[in-house]
Amino acid sequence: MTNDTRSATLKVPGATLYYEVQGSGPTLLIIPGGPQDAGVFAELSQRLADRYTVIAYDPRGNSRSTFDGEIKPLLMDQQADDAAALIEALGKGPAYVFGTSGGAQIGLNLAARHPKLVQALVAHEPPSMMLMDDPSEAVAADKALYDTYVKDGVDAAMGMFFSMNGLAEEGGDAAEASPEFEMPPEEAETFARVSGNFEYWLAHGMLPLSLYTPDVATLKAGSPNIVVAIGEASAGQPIEEMSLALTNTLGIAPTKFPGDHMGFGPQAAAFADALHSSFAN
Repeated sequence: MTNDTRSATLKVPGATLYYEVQGSGPTLLIIPGGPQDAGVFAELSQRLADRYTVIAYDPRGNSRSTFDGEIKPLLMDQQADDAAALIEALGKGPAYVFGTSGGAQIGLNLAARHPKLVQALVAHEPPSMMLMDDPSEAVAADKALYDTYVKDGVDAAMGMFFSMNGLAEEGGDAAEASPEFEMPPEEAETFARVSGNFEYWLAHGMLPLSLYTPDVATLKAGSPNIVVAIGEASAGQPIEEMSLALTNTLGIAPTKFPGDHMGFGPQAAAFADALHSSFAN
């Protein structure tokens, strides 16, 4: 793999978005989840660059995508409009879109608000808890996580988050948990940036992303094809139940993907093939 990544910024109302582009072919927009940024997808982007023009970016409020003035709470419609602005500025025709976790929620909103800009969406493990038959337990858990952040701080809340989602023992991706080994410089930079996003996500992003209710009626009636991807190793985790709530409501079958909630990192090659297969089909 070669890295011919071009980085730049795009001015949008109230903020400046940082993005990276590599490869050639149809446009593929990658929407990070939670506190993540474009760097988390470095290997996945390279694995796809022979088949797509891959655009990965830092969502507004994360890392290098900065507000014009003071920090603002995360607004789902604004996040979807930011993604649409990137497609319109950089894409050629409707784009393929991959969103993971909270980024999958943004992708679902993008497909509902701007259907003409989306060819197909792979929503990887969206925390669509509000579509569950009884979301009260999941909602209470997220509110408890927020309360822990307010009372005890970022470290305590992130430790609680890793434990709640089965990421504590494995360590997850370098952008989601403290590493126990020496990382290459680029990965270390990504880890430092994303760790710096934890507080914004906990204070302003976690609840809007998880409490968002996808516009199922519009998605079912719209033109973009929707694929809901669930990691094979996520079986039995809370995120599986939340993702299945979306597939059940949409009336589609889930698609199995390699790995767990962070499978796009350690299993980038297999994940890229699964993503390409989903778009091709």
